Order: sequence, then structure tokens, then C-alpha cells
Amino acid sequence: MAEALLKKYGNHRFEVYSAGLDPGEINPYARRVMKEIGMDLMEQYSKNIDVYIGKMHFDYLITLCSDAEKRCTSVFPDIGEKLLWSFEDLAAFVGSESETLTRFRDIRDQIEKHIKTWLDKQDKED
Repeated sequence: MAEALLKKYGNHRFEVYSAGLDPGEINPYARRVMKEIGMDLMEQYSKNIDVYIGKMHFDYLITLCSDAEKRCTSVFPDIGEKLLWSFEDLAAFVGSESETLTRFRDIRDQIEKHIKTWLDKQDKED
């Protein structure tokens, strides 16, 4: 969700890439709640960080949970700025379909708000 939202709002300023420590299929609830706001994740797929390590320089490394922050910063030593945007790990959430959709929508909206706020701050610093 974060990759798609950052591409939507910041693609004019950044090349956006995403990867995970333990990639798997994109969660169907993530696809569903993104589609609700007109964003189709069909072009996105889960990638392992290995596809980028030692191959690219990144101005920003944005991690979305503290576990990823701990594990990623050591394998990406050449990063301009490391940012931790800590959100709930939705893969660990257990609930009814309705509860799960609500939780995914909440996190989607939190990520979207955080991205917009961060981009506004970047614009003011330029």
C-alpha cells in the first residue's frame, strides 16, 4: 500500500521501490482496500530486498515497522536518510472479514496521511 501511495503522491519527485524481508503474495485485503480508492495493485508484486542490496543507492530508506527497521538498516549501509514510519503489522492481525477490512482501511488511511504530511514537509524544505 505504501509503495502505491508514495508513487501516487510523490512520483514526480521520487523513484519509488519497495521490498520486504520475507516477501510473499500481496495480501488480498490490501488489494481490496486499495481498489476502493481507485488504486489497482495488479502491477505490484512482492520483492525481496536482495534485488536491491549493493545494486542501487537510495536517498531514503523508509521502513514501516520497527522489526524491518532493525533488520534493513544493517544491510543497506549506503542510505542518505533512514526513516521509520511505524504502522501495525497487518499480517499478524486476526479478526472477522469486517474487522480485517476495517483495520486495513485504517492503516491505508494512516499511511496515506503520513505520506502526504511528509511530502508537504519536503516541499517546504526545498
